[in-house]
Amino acid sequence: MQTPTPQIQVDITDVARLIFSGACLKVTAPAAFGEVCILPRHAPLLTCLRPGSIRLLPSTGEDQFYYVSGGFMEVKDSHVTILADQVLRGSEIDQERAMEARREAEQVLRETHLLEDRDIAKLNLIKAAAQLRVLQHAEIHRLKRDPR
Repeated sequence: MQTPTPQIQVDITDVARLIFSGACLKVTAPAAFGEVCILPRHAPLLTCLRPGSIRLLPSTGEDQFYYVSGGFMEVKDSHVTILADQVLRGSEIDQERAMEARREAEQVLRETHLLEDRDIAKLNLIKAAAQLRVLQHAEIHRLKRDPR
């Protein structure tokens, strides 16, 4: 008799909606201290998330990518809960808007000397770059699945 593959329950929520709820084999997230990979039977963990990419491997087997603007992740008893200010599915990210936000942030960093403006521009640059990385990861995995 074959043993069932261990899974973890994952719930991803932002301030407005439930983004994902389901069984996964693996979760990768941008923790404050670096990227973490959560597998079934992971030790309990509570961490801040920085802007970046969440990668899920649902039990259906196809990777899913999400942008997270920052937030918190709790791992406890084979259950991962992610609470964030903003989470976007790859399909919800507007590439042109993210590229424009990146250009604007880079321009502010080049032209201003005000520390507060520079700090805001740095954060906007990090968020725009993270959104573009999510799109890039999703495209790479799409091409692996369907190389036409």
